[in-house]
Amino acid sequence: MHENRRLAPHRRIVITSLGAITAHGAGAEELWQRVRGGEVAIRPLREFAVAGLPAAIGGEILGAPRPKYDYLAPLGLTDPEPAIDYALIAAEEAMAGAGLGVLEEGAAPRPDALPAHRWGVAFGSCNSGIHSAEKAVRRAVDAGRTVGADELGLGDDRHLLLVSPQFCAEALSSAFGLKGPVLSVNTACASSAHALAHAVEQIRAGRADAMLVGGSDALSEMAYYGFNSVESLSSRPARPYSRDRDGLSLGAGAGMMVLTSAEVAAAAGAPIIAEVLGYGMSADGYHATAPHPQGAGAARAIRAAIDSAGLTPADVPYINGHGTGTPKNDSAESNAVRAALGDAAQHVVLSSTKSMIGHLLGAAGAVEAIVTILGLRDQTVPPTAGFAETDPACGLDPAPNTGRALPIRVAASNNFAFAGANACVVYGRAADLRSEPTPAANDQTEDEVVVTGIGALMGGASDTEQLWAAWQSGTVAAESHNGLRLARVSSDPGATIPAKQRRRMDRLGQLAVATSEQALTAAGLTADERVGVVLGTGVGPMSSISRFFEPTVTGGPLQGNPAIFPNTVFNAAAGQVAMVLGAKGPTSTLTSGHAAGAAALGTAFDLLRAGRADAVLCTGADELSPYALDAYRGAGPFTGRHGRDFRLAEGSVTLLLERADAARERGATPLAVLAGYATTCDALGIARWDPRGHGVERAMREALAAAGVEPAELTAVWTAAAGLPAVDGPERRAVDRLGLSANCARHEPKRVLGDPVGAGAQLAAALAVTAWAHGGVQGPVLVNGSSLGGTHTSFVLRPPAAAPLAS
Repeated sequence: MHENRRLAPHRRIVITSLGAITAHGAGAEELWQRVRGGEVAIRPLREFAVAGLPAAIGGEILGAPRPKYDYLAPLGLTDPEPAIDYALIAAEEAMAGAGLGVLEEGAAPRPDALPAHRWGVAFGSCNSGIHSAEKAVRRAVDAGRTVGADELGLGDDRHLLLVSPQFCAEALSSAFGLKGPVLSVNTACASSAHALAHAVEQIRAGRADAMLVGGSDALSEMAYYGFNSVESLSSRPARPYSRDRDGLSLGAGAGMMVLTSAEVAAAAGAPIIAEVLGYGMSADGYHATAPHPQGAGAARAIRAAIDSAGLTPADVPYINGHGTGTPKNDSAESNAVRAALGDAAQHVVLSSTKSMIGHLLGAAGAVEAIVTILGLRDQTVPPTAGFAETDPACGLDPAPNTGRALPIRVAASNNFAFAGANACVVYGRAADLRSEPTPAANDQTEDEVVVTGIGALMGGASDTEQLWAAWQSGTVAAESHNGLRLARVSSDPGATIPAKQRRRMDRLGQLAVATSEQALTAAGLTADERVGVVLGTGVGPMSSISRFFEPTVTGGPLQGNPAIFPNTVFNAAAGQVAMVLGAKGPTSTLTSGHAAGAAALGTAFDLLRAGRADAVLCTGADELSPYALDAYRGAGPFTGRHGRDFRLAEGSVTLLLERADAARERGATPLAVLAGYATTCDALGIARWDPRGHGVERAMREALAAAGVEPAELTAVWTAAAGLPAVDGPERRAVDRLGLSANCARHEPKRVLGDPVGAGAQLAAALAVTAWAHGGVQGPVLVNGSSLGGTHTSFVLRPPAAAPLAS
């Protein structure tokens, strides 16, 4: 591992409040009291029906209240989305108890409140609004339409606006008026743990002072049919770590918490419940659904979390385990704990909250963190319910059936996911908050982040030179498809992938692997455990979701195909990159809509600056599946008069980012310096932008400030304009206000090549870097990425000659 240099100030991250809703009811305290007592809330389903399955049980939320914030009326909708409801309910509790207020613009300062632009959101989910998508599909089938065919399958169904993970994050932002960084993360069952890690870096970097963090998932047909297809569901409440375990139980719910720096909490007089001491992330790079049997990838995440906290394995007496109850997962996790802790593992308690409330998928990390934190507060480890007999393949202390008092100053929480995405977070007891920070591996460094390789597949272009030629010519082959204009990838993205690996990959995975391989080759780098993968996708694996779900709608739940189900998670493509190319460092998947690629670049930048990896493959990728096209036609202003200048594109672009010292040591030639970035939100609600463009203006100005660049120094602005007046106009007005020089060019690549959804920022960055190589003006450029719900990420690129690497 390369030594960190010139450590920047370390910000202590604390948790000031918690909120939850689960099968144990509403309220974090209610959850804790029932869990510590070993109460099982996994029962036969009553309000959610999954006819035809032998395992129709789960941690169901009965009679859930509606949140105070009405996200439906502005959209003209009446049918709520449970995942959004749960997130808002948990967030209401967390925000009410945070001890920190939100100052509206122009309000008088208060010591117990922060300006709205200093508050952010980091939200994790596995399925997000899939419940709304399932109902839309069934409405279409009931109406006699064929979903995914050439005709308008889903119809004009604006409930599809509730499906995107980013829209749930933006609903949280709007509900509380939070205008700082807003991120949505989708790494399956590790989603909200990853969201917490990204929130920590936002605060440590000074982009926010407080973050509303957590995750939410509802019960869905997709989840039941999927886990049934891979034979992972149990017909009785799950029995993690027990010899007679035979599968998992699903659950529903949300957990939210407020994170801030210790100095902000102290100044505001806010309560401090716990401290986030460290976190670790890794990719297995092993299998789409099964963990590495020895827990190798998970062990790396656990070790990284302990190391980043400045602790030793002996300092961690309790771990809230992933503990799903499946035979392979539980034994692999136990092996991972032994590998990470060594001799100290024989003294650790490893228990599973899932034995009582079920597996909450993307919300598991947040809800289990709440249990871990309250266990620290009360010096109590919660039990593993239903435990019957020790399995030698597991063998660690599961606190069987009864919680117990235990003096614990530090505790960890594990979350592992499909596609091999691993996370571990270490928490410290509030009473033991150290007066001085311990310098740790995740302090921000001043080492630069450079681009050393680029790969591209978009339209007819199969590399960056062809992409540049298409941009220069201004002509792109496009087709008309029932009111939408499309530009598809014309070449086979899987042509270079070995057949054995390719056969279980969907098109999105093939696109991501192909461009990642190009970027590695261009940079002359071989991926390993110090190379991470961060992917941005706005639409996600819609072809796999539709291929899996549609047969169950017409033929019943047993028609779910187990070969397809692993690809229905948004992070499947990132997992394929790790498996095929060997990139086993930290991995995450950002789902910030049309800003997903920009969000991924920011996340990769943070991981590198924190010393978590030497290099990160940062990919933006989206495919144009029939299901996705139906959703675009049915959900918004992409057709007709308002969408006449809008063109959707399919594609993938990967930037290989490296720490400058790592690139220097291997003799790499940087193509560009990623000098800084910023993310902001309009906080006006689902699918709404500020018409004045104030949010995107803040993102641009903050990115320039982070990069140390004045607006007049810019040689070009690569905008997010895509031919949608409600989005393009505000951005144009914001750029006008920057004070650019008369020679600063304004480029609109998506107006020419099409909008590749989550790959838009990578597209612009690739063109900007290629322009320098073709003799363009050498100087800093600004790149914008914006979601359709008013979340904006801007970043600054500089030619390496303008900022030479220090020796």
